[in-house]
Amino acid sequence: MAVPDNRPFYLNLLKIHLPVTGFVSILHRVSGLFLFLAVPFSAYLLDLSLQGAEGFKQAAEIINCSIVQFALLILLWSLIHHLFAGIRFLLTDFDIGVDKQPAIRFAWAVFAIEAVVFLLIAMEVFL
Repeated sequence: MAVPDNRPFYLNLLKIHLPVTGFVSILHRVSGLFLFLAVPFSAYLLDLSLQGAEGFKQAAEIINCSIVQFALLILLWSLIHHLFAGIRFLLTDFDIGVDKQPAIRFAWAVFAIEAVVFLLIAMEVFL
């Protein structure tokens, strides 16, 4: 006798209530995508800044643009989140924090540590 299939036919992300561990996982992937997409722009800025004093000035002007600074803040968050979420996922590979309650605590810890580190670095760099 066949078991009825109760899986949804479509995924409406607005109706699905993800646990905090799901948000950490999705944001880990999103932050990795942001970091990957930033590589060409970062390489361009590095190349420009190494061309001499004039190139360095041009790179500094690009970085001082408010839109670019906002993008750099997003990249800073991406780097910090990807680092701490990656450490969390490495710990789960060693069966640390796999059970439900420790996994939830580690996920919240990732968000808390990430927020503190982001604020400290952002205040140091941008203020």
